[in-house]
Amino acid sequence: MEKINAAIGFIGTGVMGRSMASHLLDAGYEVFVYNRTKSSADSLVQKGAIWKDTVAELAKDSDIIITMVGYPQDVEEVFLGEKGIVNNAKAGTYIIDMTTSEPSLAKKIFEEAKKKGIHSLDAPVSGGDVGARNATLTIMVGGDKEAFEKMIPVFEAMGKNIILQGAAGAGQHTKMCNQIAIASNMIGVSEAIVYAKKAGLDPERVLQSIGAGAAGSWSLSNLAPRMIKGDFEPGFYVKHMVKDMKIALSEAEKMGLWTPGLELAKSLYDEVVRENKENKGTQVLYELLDK
Repeated sequence: MEKINAAIGFIGTGVMGRSMASHLLDAGYEVFVYNRTKSSADSLVQKGAIWKDTVAELAKDSDIIITMVGYPQDVEEVFLGEKGIVNNAKAGTYIIDMTTSEPSLAKKIFEEAKKKGIHSLDAPVSGGDVGARNATLTIMVGGDKEAFEKMIPVFEAMGKNIILQGAAGAGQHTKMCNQIAIASNMIGVSEAIVYAKKAGLDPERVLQSIGAGAAGSWSLSNLAPRMIKGDFEPGFYVKHMVKDMKIALSEAEKMGLWTPGLELAKSLYDEVVRENKENKGTQVLYELLDK
């Protein structure tokens, strides 16, 4: 689809957000950026993005506002604070939270935005730093169908698998499904590579075999090679995975759902955090098991 004639404000230019905003620039959009640490947006400004000193200033000047921040409390402050998006954006603005956050908060933002004539979508993503860099993110969306369809060209600049899952909050619930699947899978991937090493095998050759079979997964293909190389730099932070697992466990409890795999993964990542590795990539779980 052709791009929309609109100015896009992008808040949160970290590991993921920086690449996502860069793709919007590549697609020809006028992009305003804001981040708590200004230097994180330097490369975008050099590329043509326009820096805004506050969230409120960015909100007033943007037709579409995308956020990719850290935690639910950050989302709530950025959207619903006195100097936040909802209180400063003009009627008719489209606001899209791509942070992984709480479904209940997505619904709250939707309702508060609706009161002011603002269209709200929750659209968390999957694919990590690789997907962000390659514009191949999976984007899971909650909100009104009309707003979703209007924003498809914007989503297409950042991702490939873009699906409306339902009403407000449905995108976040879908991301919880994603994180539950990843959490247990990461244990299996880590244990498999440790086993290969302990058995005296060449882990890279093992990966060539099992990655092409029934054991294949995104984590096995993209994160196992990093484990083998000792590369534990973040594509996705441990601290953010722990945050996501807390949300998923809370939502599962509300539904009366038992999630033993998720509980085990959370306990292992809690140990990783105790080892002060919360700023490493999720593949650092391998180090915990390789002892």
